[in-house]
Amino acid sequence: MSKQRLDKEETEILNAIEGGEWALVKPKMAELRHYAEIARNTLRKDQRMNIRISKTDLSGIKAKAAEEGIPYQTLVASLIHKYVSGSLAVA
Repeated sequence: MSKQRLDKEETEILNAIEGGEWALVKPKMAELRHYAEIARNTLRKDQRMNIRISKTDLSGIKAKAAEEGIPYQTLVASLIHKYVSGSLAVA
C-alpha cells in the first residue's frame, strides 16, 4: 500500500492535533437533535412521481440496477437527485 502525502495545510492540522492544540468538544444534545432533524428532512422521500418510459429503457434501467445490486427505483431516484444537485453531467 502506498503512503499518501499531505499538503502543507493538512500537515499543519495533523501537527496541531498531535501536539494537543485542539481539544475534543462534545456537542450539546440540542445541537445533535437539530442536525439529526436536518438529516432526516434531507433524506425523506415524501413525494410520488409517475412517468411513462419505453420498455427498452426500463429493461436497461433494471439491468444497470441489478449490476449495482440496488432496486431500480433507488437507481432512478439517485440519478434524479444527482442531476438536480448538479453532480451529474449531461452530454
